[in-house]
Amino acid sequence: MSQYGGVLAMLVVALLCVVAAYLAHRVTAVEARPVEARPFLSGHEPRQHALSRFHVRWYPVTLVFLAFDVEMLFMYPWAVVVAASGSAAVVEMFAFLGVLMVAVVWAWREGALRWV
Repeated sequence: MSQYGGVLAMLVVALLCVVAAYLAHRVTAVEARPVEARPFLSGHEPRQHALSRFHVRWYPVTLVFLAFDVEMLFMYPWAVVVAASGSAAVVEMFAFLGVLMVAVVWAWREGALRWV
């Protein structure tokens, strides 16, 4: 049980921090006032709802972009340590890229990259 003492202590500290942040918010919060429906800085009346500006076809493209973005998050640290890790790191990265390529092929097949 002593080997988990540090983990338990960190869990208690994290919970205390969450409770402290919640209590600090309750103590320092101001009364909510209704927000005026005016656009920021332009002064013009909005012609459409803020959530309806983008066509639904952009969302699958955004998800594909995020997949490649996350890929780069893993590739930069990998590029730093690949020389020290050897060929095992190269095999693992190609396995990761293979899984990502399967996702891209699936998105392509489903029409996520089609514009019209």
